[in-house]
Amino acid sequence: MGKPLNAGEHTRVGIIGCGKIVEQYLASFRRFQDLISLVAVADLDPARAQAVADDYEGVRALTVEELLAADDVELVLNLTIPAAHADVALKAIAAGKSVYGEKPLAATTAEAREVLEAAEAAGVLVGCAPDTVLGTGIQTACKAIDDGLIGRPISATATMVTPGHERWHPNPDFYYQPGGGPLLDMGPYYVSALVTLLGPIVSVMGAASHTRSERTIGSGPREGETVPVTTDTHVTGVLVHASGALSTLVMSFDAVKTKSPNIEIHGELGSLAVPDPNHFDGDVQLFALGAEDWQTLPVSAGYVDSGRGFGIADLAGTSPGSEPRAGGLLAYHALEVMESVLASAKSGAAVKIHSTAARPEAVELTTLAAQVAEASS
Repeated sequence: MGKPLNAGEHTRVGIIGCGKIVEQYLASFRRFQDLISLVAVADLDPARAQAVADDYEGVRALTVEELLAADDVELVLNLTIPAAHADVALKAIAAGKSVYGEKPLAATTAEAREVLEAAEAAGVLVGCAPDTVLGTGIQTACKAIDDGLIGRPISATATMVTPGHERWHPNPDFYYQPGGGPLLDMGPYYVSALVTLLGPIVSVMGAASHTRSERTIGSGPREGETVPVTTDTHVTGVLVHASGALSTLVMSFDAVKTKSPNIEIHGELGSLAVPDPNHFDGDVQLFALGAEDWQTLPVSAGYVDSGRGFGIADLAGTSPGSEPRAGGLLAYHALEVMESVLASAKSGAAVKIHSTAARPEAVELTTLAAQVAEASS
C-alpha cells in the first residue's frame, strides 16, 4: 500500500491542527525521539501552532501551505476537525507525503475512498486513529480469542454512554452537527476494536434518536452558551461479522453511565470482559465455562504503556506492500459500518457492507525500548 517510512532512520512528522488532542500526541513523540522527529506544526490559528513550537525544541510553526511544501516533512499528522480530514489528507498526498489522521478517516465514505485511491496512486501510506487497538488491553483480548480461551466467538456487546462532551469540551459544536454524534465520534474506537477482535463486518441494522435540541457548554470561555443539536445523539446497531458473530453497539450522548464492561465477547467456552477501547491498557477478564468467578488474564500482547501516536511509529515500520495495523483500510471499513448504521436507522432496513478489512496482525508483547531497537536494526 505504499513505501516504508522508517528504514532505520527517523520519520519526520509535521502536524496540521494544534487543538486539544495534540497534547497527547506530543507526549508520545517525546518518548519516540529515537523513532520520530517532529519538525513542524501548523494551525488556522497561528498562535496555537506557535505555542506548540515554543514548547517543543526544534519545531517550526508554519502555515498549512508552508508545511505541505516542506521538504523535511515525510508524514503529515492530520488533527483537524472531521469535516476537514479528507481535504487536508488529499493535499498532503498530492505533496507526496504519507498521512496519519485522527478518526474518522473522512466525513463520508465517498471522501475516504478518494483519500485511499489517491494514496495508492501516489505510493504513500495512510494510517488513522484509533491506535488504541494496538495497546495491551485489546491485544491481550485478541490473544485470548486466538488461544481458544472462549472457543468459537458467538457475539459481542459494545457500549459507550456519556451525558455529552459539552460538559467538558470548550468548543463542542461539531459533536452535535452532521458528521458528529456519538457514533462517528466514539464509534471508531469500538468498531475498530470489534473488527480487530472478531474480524470484518458484512451487514448492519441500526436505530437512532435524540432527546434535546440544544446543549449548554459547561466550561471554558463560552461556558453557558448553547449550541444546537442537528444530529442523532443515541445510536444502536447490530453488526454481522463475516465469521457469523453478532455484535450489538450502543453509543449515546444522552444517557448518564453504564455499569457493564465497555466490550464483552461471548464464545462457546467462555466470555471476555474487554477494557475501554478508548484506552490502551486495562484488565481483560475471562469467565470460562464451568468457572465460579471471573479471572483476570495476565498482560500477554500489545505495546506496553502505549499512547496516542504509537500507530504512527507502527506505521513507520510497515513493510513494503503491507497494510499498517492502524491503517486506512480498517479506518475506511469502520467508517462504512458507522455510516451504514445511520443509514439503516433512517430506512429501517439492513444495509450490506461493501468494504472489508483483514483482521489486523497481532502485536506481540512489546516495550518501547524493544520497538526502538527493532526499528533501528
